[in-house]
Amino acid sequence: MISGDPQRSLRVVVAEDSALIREGIARILQEAGATIIALVGDGPSLVEAVVAHRPDVSIVDVRMPPGRRDEGLRAALEARRLVPRTPILVLSQYVERDYARDLLADGAGGVGYLLKDRVADIGAFVDAVRRVARGGTALDPEVIAQVLARGRAEDTLATLTPRELDVLAEMAQGRTNAGIAERLQITEGAVEKHIGNVFGKLELPTTPDDHRRVLAVLAYLNTG
Repeated sequence: MISGDPQRSLRVVVAEDSALIREGIARILQEAGATIIALVGDGPSLVEAVVAHRPDVSIVDVRMPPGRRDEGLRAALEARRLVPRTPILVLSQYVERDYARDLLADGAGGVGYLLKDRVADIGAFVDAVRRVARGGTALDPEVIAQVLARGRAEDTLATLTPRELDVLAEMAQGRTNAGIAERLQITEGAVEKHIGNVFGKLELPTTPDDHRRVLAVLAYLNTG
């Protein structure tokens, strides 16, 4: 099962206007042990489903009817307003940096932004769903790359070493120190040192809350 509680499966709402993609996502999650409690094709239906069912996580397409612009994201933000901290994992065809920033802005956790292509990697997708449902962060590497490339802090980022940039990117994906160490094949002590350097150079306060430190870095990079 993909729930943190071994006694019950993860309860999921899927909001996607394409029936084929919607059913495909549902099947992937069901095969991983999740329970799909609602399948919807527009923003208002997403909000209704979240309020009615209080899911463990909602998978949401950014662009949905009627305008197919940002209706899905706006519905997700409304759902989080009505049901604070409800976990949301947004899927998008393209990197839309402002959408990622809006989703992360409240600092409440349980958020993710992935490109739809990533769903093809079933293991990584299921891991992202699990992470967001548990209150963590799951950001697509391409989103991270564009955020780092476009942020006002570009000059400051230039002071980071290649390894510090690697650690920052892993932090932005919501990984713990242990996860970063395993991913980069370095010790946890080295990870802690690199993180300290990153926050020092970016003039950001350290915090024991991994999730909030990621949001702080992203918020700083997106200002201006």
